Amino acid sequence: MALTHGSETIAGRISLREVVAQLCRRRPVFHSEADLQHSFARVLWELVPEVESRLEVPQRLSGKAEYLDLMCIGPEARTAIEFKYFTRSWAGTAGTPAEDYALKAHAATDLARLRFVRDMARLERFCSRSAQNGLALVLTNEASLWTPPGPGRRPTRDHDFRIHEERELSGTLLWAEGTYESNTCTLRGAYSLAWDQYSVQEGPGGEFRYLAVFISPSGTAGGDGDAPA
Repeated sequence: MALTHGSETIAGRISLREVVAQLCRRRPVFHSEADLQHSFARVLWELVPEVESRLEVPQRLSGKAEYLDLMCIGPEARTAIEFKYFTRSWAGTAGTPAEDYALKAHAATDLARLRFVRDMARLERFCSRSAQNGLALVLTNEASLWTPPGPGRRPTRDHDFRIHEERELSGTLLWAEGTYESNTCTLRGAYSLAWDQYSVQEGPGGEFRYLAVFISPSGTAGGDGDAPA
């Protein structure tokens, strides 16, 4: 059974919308993925101090350790979170207190899509306990990630892994029509994707959006379509 749209919570205590609303007021831009992870954990603790946060937590499945970006531990529930921060070039001043930023371009958008979908599949494996859900979260100022491809465009090797607005991901996803088998990814759930605005800064590349996909303990999910206040 799919989760009700907008009902997803972190550690059973707070909605993602509330955390993002507070986060973007203070940190409209981040220097790195690690900066995003740390800032998210700090805001979560300030809003709900009863929820503990642990970074880089090993998840041992079939004797092999895989590391989770953030585990949020509440009194009765947990949320496993994987982050992605993919940027194009942008430089400017933002935040409170104001900071200077000089973001570099991560050119391989196809690999960004692949890695995000892999995060979703990993979270399906991690969320086997009944009181633990998952959250795959990507924040970016690269518009090609949220923009649907134009009509008549020839399929690219990452066609199955597209994560643009209103896309649905499910089943077995093939890289280059299956010719690169190691990149094949299979999802148990069906996921409707909805992007939300995070912040808008001056200049080209100044618009930041985020995509959030919640993974339920049973492996089914829905994207979080609530924009920050």
